[in-house]
Amino acid sequence: MKISRIETIWLDEQPNTTWVRIHTDDGLIGLGETYYVPRAVSAVVHDVFANLLIGRSPFDIEQHWQSMFSTVNFFGFAGSETRAISAVDVALWDIVGQYTGQPIYNMLGGRCRDSIRIYNTCAGHGEYQDFKTWREGQAGELAEDLLRSGIKAMKIWPFDQFGASLGAPVGQRAGAEAVGPVTHYLSKENLKKGISYVEDIRRAVGDKMEIAIEGHARWNLPEATKIARALEPYDIMWLEEIIPADNIEAYARLKADTTIPLCVSERLFTRFGFRQVVEANAADIIMPDMAWTGGITETRKICSLADTYYLPVTSHDCIGPVAVWSAAHLMLHVPNALIVETVRAFYNGWYNEVVSDPLPISDGMITLSDKPGLGTRLREEVLDRPDAHMEFSDEHHRYDASKG
Repeated sequence: MKISRIETIWLDEQPNTTWVRIHTDDGLIGLGETYYVPRAVSAVVHDVFANLLIGRSPFDIEQHWQSMFSTVNFFGFAGSETRAISAVDVALWDIVGQYTGQPIYNMLGGRCRDSIRIYNTCAGHGEYQDFKTWREGQAGELAEDLLRSGIKAMKIWPFDQFGASLGAPVGQRAGAEAVGPVTHYLSKENLKKGISYVEDIRRAVGDKMEIAIEGHARWNLPEATKIARALEPYDIMWLEEIIPADNIEAYARLKADTTIPLCVSERLFTRFGFRQVVEANAADIIMPDMAWTGGITETRKICSLADTYYLPVTSHDCIGPVAVWSAAHLMLHVPNALIVETVRAFYNGWYNEVVSDPLPISDGMITLSDKPGLGTRLREEVLDRPDAHMEFSDEHHRYDASKG
């Protein structure tokens, strides 16, 4: 069996989500996904990786990973290059699972657990306007609603609104304030306002709900320390990426100055980025994003690195359906998995418009069947949408078949 064709697909409606489909001469199609700048990701896939993959066996996943990484690392790997590797890698695992008739978690060595907890990142889309609900002062009501559905952990980002903002780029899902420069001052009034969202949840549901606080790397070290200490009385599940992950020593200083568990960091690429975090004792929880940091092959190594230091891992995902499916396979497998990120506004909404199977979530837990490979596929009708953009490579051509 050989790789015969590679496709990249994205939609105007979801302008940052890229799907990679890899075809074999046996008729199998593997599906991968990444997020951010689809045209750049597509260029890397077709201009660089197609030459390394087409005509080769999809079974040699580790070799393909090393070949792709070594090629782009000659020029610097962290960015669209590693995002492209991530999507290709998951698609290869999907093919091998389909060929053998096994789910990916079995290909990895089987499950350590039959199901795993989820938390809800409180973004909004369609029927579920969770961001608007908590941001406009009903965080407690949102927590009650989540508990009714069996979800016992939630994530909000109450301090972003007080940071200097660039405005939301196209496709930004976390609000206009999530992207911006590091901010160097948080007033006492705004600190209290940010804490008020957490207080509202605790008043409404007590300790029945675990609360994670997202920081989007918006604060400097002194202000991050101020935020962390103010959160300490509220039994926070974790404080996530409150400062940029560019200076790991700064995270180690923050960790020494607070009792709040620190979660670091979806922005790091490959095991080389995470090595610094675990060796510097800079985090309590390791959070790779498999769609960015190197796919299943590399994230598995990051999880093992964390486990060597007795650190738990959680999967970052506010991206798309394939990323959650692949993360679930890995989180069911690795022994130190803590919890899986999900967005109910997405898995009860647009995810089901693009993939064939809904995420198997019930009572706050995610489980997977024994369907081979990922367990889901891209709906064929997605390719016929008027806002679809597609590029293809085979052994003879690269060409653009965009609808838009």
